[in-house]
Amino acid sequence: MRKTFFTIMLTMILISALSASAFAADAYETWNDVVDEMEAVLNESYDIYISGDAKAAKDQVDVAYFGYYEKLGFEKTVMAYISGDRAAKVEYQFSFVKKAINAGGSKEEVRVSIDEMIALLREDANQLDGKEESATGIFLASLLIITREGFEAILIVGAIIAYLVQSGNKGKTGAVYWGSLIALGASVLMAFILNSLSGASGANQEIVEGVTMLIAVAVLFYVSNWMVSKAESAAWTGYIEGKVQSSVTKGSVFSLAFAAFLAVFREGAETILFYQALLAGTETYINMIWTGLGVGCLALVAIYLLIRFMSVKIPLKPFFLGTSVLMFLMSISFVGSGVKELQEGNVIGVTPIQGITSIDILGIYPTLETLIPQAVLLALAILTLAIQVKRWKKARVSKAAVAGGLADIGQAVDDKSK
Repeated sequence: MRKTFFTIMLTMILISALSASAFAADAYETWNDVVDEMEAVLNESYDIYISGDAKAAKDQVDVAYFGYYEKLGFEKTVMAYISGDRAAKVEYQFSFVKKAINAGGSKEEVRVSIDEMIALLREDANQLDGKEESATGIFLASLLIITREGFEAILIVGAIIAYLVQSGNKGKTGAVYWGSLIALGASVLMAFILNSLSGASGANQEIVEGVTMLIAVAVLFYVSNWMVSKAESAAWTGYIEGKVQSSVTKGSVFSLAFAAFLAVFREGAETILFYQALLAGTETYINMIWTGLGVGCLALVAIYLLIRFMSVKIPLKPFFLGTSVLMFLMSISFVGSGVKELQEGNVIGVTPIQGITSIDILGIYPTLETLIPQAVLLALAILTLAIQVKRWKKARVSKAAVAGGLADIGQAVDDKSK
């Protein structure tokens, strides 16, 4: 099953990337050409604002963001060649411009915000246009995309599979593999849907991605709690004929498979869109894109195998606790990213916090709307762990009492027989 899973996974990713190339747009010679048009749109937004129509001005900013920055792959290219943190900074500047407009800021405030937006875009365009296309650069960009986007997914899938194997439920891993495979197929479909939606209303793409991430948060948080609740019982049940006693119900298996599905689905569609931007940006070294993709897939397989086979050498309780903590951390990262997507889709507001920078890979962003849910989730994680530790202590006391009682009974029987 494992060989079949990885063969199909690699095939699906390759098909996804090929599908991306079919609708990759390449209508501009340089990124500065794109910024020239975006600057005109943003300046028009300012003119509309000073005329008194704030709503139309905000809509025009959305045209610059959804119609150019996202639709033409500017954002994905920045993330591939510069950094995810830089892309997050630019995306939030769009939000700050809209916030200034919605708040009825002065003409000077709105103008300064728009000028800062244009300056950021121009800096990125200059950096991207100034890069001399090289085989090594294209290869590394492709490798970075697949490893960065696939790492979280393979980490979650690997941990779930290792958990089932460790708990004596190896026969139930098939559901998790199938959940992952179905997610890959769904990712290809979603990539086409998101591209179609971006043509009509780019905000829909952000909303879909944000909702998917928040659903993943709920599932991962549930799974992490479920795993940590089993840690102590698994450690106490002991071994029977070399296997751990365990009872994973159908509902539990479904939850684990669904968690794997969401982890893969969350990354899959976005990965395709990244490769769409990468393919649109090069004509000379397309073969290096496939090479980087292939090497990255092999690296993900190696990570999975490392998690899968190293886990059997870890004692049960530390392994189960470590797995549940991993799920907790993933859910905290996902909630930050999910809220950020909804902010970009104009569903949630943006309240910036000074002194905090974006850490895109951890899902940390400098806004109250992203940090507060993460703080609440972290507090809930600590609380649930504290409650579980208290239960473990009670269970130990009960086991000790039962063991003591049985010992007393045994002693009394021995005394009576004498």
